[in-house]
Amino acid sequence: MGRGVRVLLVEDDAQLGKALLRSLVQAGYETRWARTLAGGDLLLRTQAFEILLLDLGLPDGSGLELLRALRRRQDRTPVLILTAQDSVQDRVRGLDEGADDYQVKPFAVPELLSRIRALVRRSAGFAARRWVMGDLALDPEARTVTLREAPVDLAPREFQVLHLLSLNAGRVVTRAQLEETLFALGAEPESNAIEVHIHHLRRKLGAERIRTVRGLGYLLEGA
Repeated sequence: MGRGVRVLLVEDDAQLGKALLRSLVQAGYETRWARTLAGGDLLLRTQAFEILLLDLGLPDGSGLELLRALRRRQDRTPVLILTAQDSVQDRVRGLDEGADDYQVKPFAVPELLSRIRALVRRSAGFAARRWVMGDLALDPEARTVTLREAPVDLAPREFQVLHLLSLNAGRVVTRAQLEETLFALGAEPESNAIEVHIHHLRRKLGAERIRTVRGLGYLLEGA
């Protein structure tokens, strides 16, 4: 499921941060790691992420400060708090400040990955593993797509584009967001690559399913 999903990890512990980064990348998540509150805030202001994994005890302040700032500017990025603070009061405070989930350290990586998958599904408006959008269905983990129950053969990058559009079904996805998903950090985007992938998806799924919003980007029509 991780392909095309961008994760921001804000964690100051070097050993834990390296281990989590390795596990997230192995699971297919495009992951950035910040070790301070300020570093995390800068990345959130300049890049788009599907989920934020947030430690509370950071060297330059509490992760709750970043959470409050995020919600004040109406940023709805799902937030999963990672912390050793395990009292009921701590959990209630974090959730009341706007967190979507709360994971107490130490934890098992498979459970964390399961919580991430659940948050990504919910933020996209899906409750089940298989995302159904009218007669179109996408399974992020199996990386399969069906249209009117018939399998659709997509190239890897076509699947990535459709996955990101599905995460934001009914909302505009900008060209910059698509390029961030398709091309590694620092890699030069291929000329007209986005248009080519959109063209192929329209041919396979129907021209009316993906709408161009002039000057903004592309929108996958909802169910």
